[in-house]
Amino acid sequence: MGKNNNHNIKALQTALLEKLPSTRVREEEYLRHHTTFKIGGPADLFVEPITMAELSFALRTIHEFNVPVTIIGCGSNILVKDGGIRGAVVSVRHMTQIMDCNDNTLCIGSGYMLKDASEFAWENGLTGLEFAIGIPGTLGGAVFMNAGAYDGEMSHVVTAVRAVDFQGHIKEYDVSHLDFGYRHSVFHDNHEVIGEVIMTLKSGDKNVIKARMDELTEKRESKQPLEFASAGSTFKRPPGYFAGTLIEQTGLKGLSVGDAQVSHKHAGFVINTGSASAKDVLDLIAEVQRRVYDQHGVHLEPEVRMIGED
Repeated sequence: MGKNNNHNIKALQTALLEKLPSTRVREEEYLRHHTTFKIGGPADLFVEPITMAELSFALRTIHEFNVPVTIIGCGSNILVKDGGIRGAVVSVRHMTQIMDCNDNTLCIGSGYMLKDASEFAWENGLTGLEFAIGIPGTLGGAVFMNAGAYDGEMSHVVTAVRAVDFQGHIKEYDVSHLDFGYRHSVFHDNHEVIGEVIMTLKSGDKNVIKARMDELTEKRESKQPLEFASAGSTFKRPPGYFAGTLIEQTGLKGLSVGDAQVSHKHAGFVINTGSASAKDVLDLIAEVQRRVYDQHGVHLEPEVRMIGED
């Protein structure tokens, strides 16, 4: 961290501590504790708001001090490099309050896990979120990506979103302004931070809902290496192919660099079998790309977002 930046971080930390407890504004926090890959160097400053007001205050203050900011949820689709992230990292993972649940409408904080939201809906006899039971990540991340599986996606259930821009202004969007598409939402373009998600579901039979959720969970557990740390599916699906099939056909199941390994269970997943570094994962991804291209002439593109410094 440069001297000037160091000074800025200290001043920012002091300003944030006026409204946030020191347990939620921490220096040099290792991001391996905050990603599903269990990999990642330190953030200069790690900030954890739990309400919309705190998120707004944190983003406004970071902006005033002109410090770069990175937003994360549960870190399920990212690889943080070994040098960590300069500036402030704001985690919305603890924005998990359920504001209301009346009739068929749920209003839930963006840090709430998607799986938990699916179970909450089932407990309240609401159908429409069954598809989400096996998707790792937070509600906010799911809306950002318009996540989907098994013929369902977030655009089918989300009716409004409350977000905060980097100056700290709170905005509200109804569904007609969310610009949902394949793995896309308006937040890719406006770079605002999702704080609360409003979903409208339908009343359903709890037994039918539960049976569907159990079926999808079983499907996922039989196919994916959930017993190891990973960032989910490592590569995007190349047009006309399946990434996992190409990797398997190239004979790369079990290929390792350090503790990073192509899963034996599903070749589309790179897993952390112990204490892999980000460099191990990046080197393994590059080797998989090279060999698949050599054999099949197909370029595999990573689906996992790489952030931070080497």
